[in-house]
Amino acid sequence: MENKRQSAITRKTNETDIALSLTLDGSGKALLKTGVPFLDHMLTLFTVHGFFDLTVTAHGDTEIDDHHSVEDIGICLGQALKACLQDFSAINRYGHCTLPMDEALARVTLDLSNRPYLHYDVVPCDQKVGSFDSALVQEFLRALSLHGGMTLHVEVPYGQNTHHILEAIFKALGRALDQATSPNIRSQGPLSSKGSL
Repeated sequence: MENKRQSAITRKTNETDIALSLTLDGSGKALLKTGVPFLDHMLTLFTVHGFFDLTVTAHGDTEIDDHHSVEDIGICLGQALKACLQDFSAINRYGHCTLPMDEALARVTLDLSNRPYLHYDVVPCDQKVGSFDSALVQEFLRALSLHGGMTLHVEVPYGQNTHHILEAIFKALGRALDQATSPNIRSQGPLSSKGSL
């Protein structure tokens, strides 16, 4: 694609300092230094399976915990997505992926509707993967949906291994978002009977 849809976002607060760049029409290249190694791993999976290019450099108060960094990176990724899409014109808008990771199954369904909402229904899993609090995935996704203008449903009906559960979510998210952001040449504007989103 000649005109790549890309954006760059910075966010600096008393808790975090983040620079993030996103290219939707990429090759799956991830350059990630979030300060949260498990989040780097998950975002790499998201990037590779969505065929995005994503660069993140973040410094946060991780000596307290990872919450502020994880949530604020979700905010920045949502803002970058929205900046890439502008008025949501000429895209598929909807995306869905059901994806297995060994014993775990994740379903991600999304609508780039400018109507932020997160439904998160995930089988109970261990609180920690290494030092990472698995509850922060929901906070990340809530921030992404809110700032990306996305209705996002994430469901994992079964699974035992927390790493597998979270990995399936991020892979499915990448694939569903790739589907939703893919150009639709039949659509001249936003895909809506109202004419706008």
